[in-house]
Formats: sequence, C-alpha cells, structure tokens
Amino acid sequence: MGTTEFAYNNKIHVAMKVSLFQANYGQDPRIGFEGRKKGKYEAAEKFVKKIKKIQEKAKAVIEKAQKKMKKFTNIR
Repeated sequence: MGTTEFAYNNKIHVAMKVSLFQANYGQDPRIGFEGRKKGKYEAAEKFVKKIKKIQEKAKAVIEKAQKKMKKFTNIR
C-alpha cells in the first residue's frame, strides 16, 4: 500500500467518525514495524516453489509461441 493510499484510508471521515480501514476491518492499521519471526516458513517456501514452476512453464510457452510467430513472419 502506498503512502497516499494509507493516509487516505487512515483519515477519520466526518460522516462515519472512523477511518475507512477501521470501517472495513474493525481495527486501526498497524503503523509500526514488527520484528521478523525466527524460523522457516514452510508454507511460504512451498508457495514460492509453486510460483517459480508456473513462471518457468509460462516462459517456455511464450518462447515457443515467439518461435512460431517468427517462423511464420519470415515466410515470403
């Protein structure tokens, strides 16, 4: 979330008497930073591996399509 969006969502609105964030989530947004928890996040690591596989497959498909386009473009 950008600074402008944060400021807008955290502003108390006259009609509601609460911020948009509080209206949506029932609490004020966290402004400070919390320390990083120690240890590994297995679910996150699994997710990253899954996304990398999807990206590799997408890249291969795009490269194959580019080769086909190039082949048909160069026919004259």
